[in-house]
Amino acid sequence: MVTHSGATGRIAVDAMGGDLGPAEVVAAVKLALHSDTLNPITIVGDEAVLGPLIAHAGLQPGPRLQLFHAAEVITMDDKPLNALKKKKDSSMVRAIELVKSGEASVVVSCGNTGALMAGGTLRLRPMEGIARPALAAICPREGGHFVLIDAGANPEAKPEHLVHNAILGSHYCRVMLNVPAPRVGLMTIGTEEGKGNALIGETHDLLRRVSGIINYAGPIEGFHVFAEHVDVVVCDGFVGNIMIKSWESLVRFFSAMLKEELQANPMRATGALLSKGAFNALKERINPERYGGAPLLGLNGHILKAHGSSNRRAIRSAIQAASGIIKADMNHHILADIARANEALARQGDPLHPALAATAPLSR
Repeated sequence: MVTHSGATGRIAVDAMGGDLGPAEVVAAVKLALHSDTLNPITIVGDEAVLGPLIAHAGLQPGPRLQLFHAAEVITMDDKPLNALKKKKDSSMVRAIELVKSGEASVVVSCGNTGALMAGGTLRLRPMEGIARPALAAICPREGGHFVLIDAGANPEAKPEHLVHNAILGSHYCRVMLNVPAPRVGLMTIGTEEGKGNALIGETHDLLRRVSGIINYAGPIEGFHVFAEHVDVVVCDGFVGNIMIKSWESLVRFFSAMLKEELQANPMRATGALLSKGAFNALKERINPERYGGAPLLGLNGHILKAHGSSNRRAIRSAIQAASGIIKADMNHHILADIARANEALARQGDPLHPALAATAPLSR
């Protein structure tokens, strides 16, 4: 096992949890390290398994690549809290602990989602002023992409949680999509004043009060999500998880239906062949491997969840995203904006949300 020193800014990659096995993760690490600007990597897992794979890939341990031994694996079938208690020497837990100790800045894992979310939250804890972390996902839309937050971490959100989600999503959008002033929309069932439930109404009022901190565009509904209307879609984790799974299912449905229709007769098949370039371009635009992972934002440290079935290209994209998050010093800027938002809302005496007053800094 390598002894770490001065490793702040490293990316800890859990090599053992993905469906395609550690060999695919090592291949992804090799692809990622082709970039000279990538942050150094610590690959975490069983040394007896990873050592030969690293050697076979032609990689050499050194300043840019280190191996941290972890003897156990949290499987997809493990119950999250039970696994965290019983498998303390698992690759996932060890990777999270590297971030907690400051020996790494980001965890990238394809492993058990529940265990990763619970482990990250329990060990890293939410940032000062934030009650609940949120899962962000990048989705395609007309003219580009948008950030959906929360994609499933907090299904029972309060209005202040959604305000924080707007700030978290805005910063992530700046880093990943290079949008200087992301337009933020609140997901609801109609844009008319008063539409939606109590959560939406209260959140809308709070977001308007912090419009100097975020670029709040107002409520949006389903028609707007995939149009070039906003850059960040804010919702609770219940709605967000349904949205993203429905979108993924719809993409698979249309892909299968299009393939079936194009193969219906020789003339259509010939037309499909002539249009291959357009189909490949469309596939790339909606390809989830392009960004590779969804970060759990709002913690004292970064957790980036890649899909369990991610291939080397998707994992490489997740590693590259982790490097971008580190270079942007995203949490430093998030902390400042969260403090400003909490202070602004507490100063206006919102009686519905005493937690905001408790987390707001004292005015100087």
